[in-house]
Amino acid sequence: MKSNDLLVDAFVRIHEAVSATLDGIDDASLIRRPAGNGNSIAWLIWHLSRIEDAQVASAAGLEQVWTSQEFAGRFDLPLPEGDTGYGHSTGQVDAVRATPELLLAYYDAVHRQTAEFLRTLGDEDFDRVVDYGWDPPVTLGVRLVSTIADCLQHVGQAAYAKGLNPGIQGGP
Repeated sequence: MKSNDLLVDAFVRIHEAVSATLDGIDDASLIRRPAGNGNSIAWLIWHLSRIEDAQVASAAGLEQVWTSQEFAGRFDLPLPEGDTGYGHSTGQVDAVRATPELLLAYYDAVHRQTAEFLRTLGDEDFDRVVDYGWDPPVTLGVRLVSTIADCLQHVGQAAYAKGLNPGIQGGP
């Protein structure tokens, strides 16, 4: 297996988990916050989508799906257009509201752009520095693995939160 195929497989697993988490969920469950102050499923899925979109688009030299496919306007969130969710306050978490269909449509589009980019890469590409703001500088390979780790963490949190919701598929 080539390195890029391995990474495509990892991102496919994120996509499958996002789809499964959003399957059968209602709008109320999407915005419910575990313990009243945890991150909602809507916020978690939006955030992981924004992170993958921002990180991969930057590394690939592409425009983010968020703007290129007008998802920023479709979501119409009261947040700056470039916001990805890092450091959000409780009010900002509450502001992220969307239907499961819109969340999945955005992640589907992000996933397509990610997979298309990954299929163009050879093993030599993963050593290219994409961020000199760190010591040591971040390579493409490291950026992709860190993005996978972040997205898997957040989709796992969303799936767990779904399981806490009574009366929905996957809930108690």
